[in-house]
Amino acid sequence: MKDVTRHIIGYSIGIPLFAFVIPFGLYEVSMHDPLMLTDLNNHFVIRSLIALPFLIPGLIFMIWSNVALFRIGKGGPTDGFNIAISPRTKKLVIAGPYKYSRNPMVFGAFCIYFAIGLFMLSVTCVLVLFVFLFLSVYYLKHTEEKRLLRDFGDEYIQYKSQVPMIFPVRRK
Repeated sequence: MKDVTRHIIGYSIGIPLFAFVIPFGLYEVSMHDPLMLTDLNNHFVIRSLIALPFLIPGLIFMIWSNVALFRIGKGGPTDGFNIAISPRTKKLVIAGPYKYSRNPMVFGAFCIYFAIGLFMLSVTCVLVLFVFLFLSVYYLKHTEEKRLLRDFGDEYIQYKSQVPMIFPVRRK
């Protein structure tokens, strides 16, 4: 019962933050962007066609990775600065989206937020996202990867050597 409560709390924090607060913040940044590209501003269909190739994979990776953490790892995604809100995974998840990216939720979120920036034609929003990506990589390397190494040892080292950190590209 304790894990169920922690899952509810974790998703109650994570969903509003990542699905509403951050996108709204990006929308606000875009609305006040002095660098906004206005030539296509009235072309909703064109802007949608530009954004959809990023939005759809982003949504898929976000949902898929949450399901994999819950089903395979028996844990949740809400863990920040070594504070576990959701229960931490009991098993290293290397299947599903995790065979393509060690951080498929970060990849999914970046794609969704990038789609917002593209749709809004906001140069500032896209620049903010690259700062967000840089800070995410720094955080993941210095916090999350240390915890995973501590929790899963050699299994994590092997996984880390085979799967890219964020972007699902093939390694040779």
